Amino acid sequence: MTSRAAILALVVCAITLSLAYPLREYIAQRSELAELREEQAAYQERIADLEQRRDQLDDPEHIERIARERLHYHYPDEDTYVVLDPDGTAAEDDEEDSGRPWYTVLWDSVLAADTAEGPEGSIPDAEPPPRE
Repeated sequence: MTSRAAILALVVCAITLSLAYPLREYIAQRSELAELREEQAAYQERIADLEQRRDQLDDPEHIERIARERLHYHYPDEDTYVVLDPDGTAAEDDEEDSGRPWYTVLWDSVLAADTAEGPEGSIPDAEPPPRE
């Protein structure tokens, strides 16, 4: 190998090494930019959904429909009915929903806690302590 070839090889290696780090950073920044664009698109979609929800909540008819469906509100002059399944049980949306308002369930649990009944509804077999 001649000295010119050695110097040329050294210069090529130096140029390659000096370009390797910026090229690696460029590729990393491009991938980060792509991730940020995807994140921005997701945020734009979320913003559009929230704006649509805001517009729905500004509509009085939508609010009335929500109050009727979720809170079971009705006008005083209206008759309300509970639809029963063919087997005679109340139709339920959730497994935990018993069809009764939450405050009656709460009050029943307060009354049950006030009695000496256990979780199964039976009275424990403990005898009262003797009086002195």
